[in-house]
This record gives sequence, C-alpha cells and structure tokens, in this order.
Amino acid sequence: MHYRTARKLLFVVLTLIGIVMSQKYSYSAGAKTQGDIRQVKTDQVCMVNDTAMGKSQIPVAVEGKTYYGCCEGCVERLKKDRSIRFSRDPVTGKEVDKAKAFITSEPDGRALYFESRETAESYNNNLPAGEKNTR
Repeated sequence: MHYRTARKLLFVVLTLIGIVMSQKYSYSAGAKTQGDIRQVKTDQVCMVNDTAMGKSQIPVAVEGKTYYGCCEGCVERLKKDRSIRFSRDPVTGKEVDKAKAFITSEPDGRALYFESRETAESYNNNLPAGEKNTR
C-alpha cells in the first residue's frame, strides 16, 4: 500500500472513531435540561424485581390496574402482595402505585418509580452530569 493511501485510510478511521466517541460522550455528559429524561414503558418493567427488562413482560390485572412481572412467580407475588405493587418516589418520599408511576431506570437497569415526570426530572437534575438518566 502506498504511503499516501495508508495515510488517507488512517485519517478516515481516526475521524470515524472521533465521531463515535464524541457522540457517545456528548450524549451522557454535560448539563441536562428538563425534557431529557427517558421514561421506561410500564410493560417493560418487572415490578417485582424492579428491573427495566427492555421487552414486554407478563401483564397482571389487580383491582382494575395492570402490573407486570417477568415470570409466573412474579405474577403470583404481584397478585398476592400489595407492598410489591407500590414503591416510594425517591424525591418526595410519597407512596407511588407502580401501575400509575412515571418510571425511569438507572444505568444498571434498576427501575425508579416517580409520582410524576416533574419529580423524575428533579431527581435527574440533581445527579452529577455523568449519571444523568437519558436512557
């Protein structure tokens, strides 16, 4: 390969790497504003394990509301145990019905339940820039 061709190829590869890296880090770094927060779809959360699963879970109807579990064991627990169907808003400390909650997830997949988008944004805006929830 000629020197000039190798140099052009190296330039293209390094440019592509730079673009990918800058998009990755600009997405998660820096100050976030309201509206950046990403809501997790209710049906994609195992509400027993409090984990965002990334795919639809098993619906469980209880008292006119729909909760979701990842397996038959979770389905049974949702039906029988009220405490599993509720969580606490990390900002306000108020009890939140998981079927009605605004749900986000931490980078590790742990689901967080909020009483509103506003409390989720408040939580997110108080995190260090690198930990903002924009997933």
